[in-house]
Amino acid sequence: MKIAVVSDDGVTISQHFGRAEYYVVATVEDDKIIALETREKASHGQLSNEPHVTEHDPRGHGFDPAAQSRHARMLDPISDCQVLLARGMGAGAYNSIRAADIRSIITDVPMITDAVRAYLAGTLVDHTERLH
Repeated sequence: MKIAVVSDDGVTISQHFGRAEYYVVATVEDDKIIALETREKASHGQLSNEPHVTEHDPRGHGFDPAAQSRHARMLDPISDCQVLLARGMGAGAYNSIRAADIRSIITDVPMITDAVRAYLAGTLVDHTERLH
């Protein structure tokens, strides 16, 4: 199993999926982390010159086709992962991640290895109230 975590420093979990610069991917076997790998991630900063829909979507920000396309490109580097951990994200990104068959969890645990271990223990809470 592979668990992706958004990060800006390789140690802590980013508070915003879209702004994070990297993924840290934990490879897990027999409920133990056997490897950690850093992967580049497209971020809002890199995609900021692309068109954005300004009209209001009743579902909220991030559901328009252009946003969904940006989210898909952000997810390309972790297409082999089953889970994604973040400390916050928009509802549109959350929806895109789930549509890509990746389980998305919004956590309040700041440290990457602590959060991965909590997920493996079944104690990591999905704080969907942090979606914006």
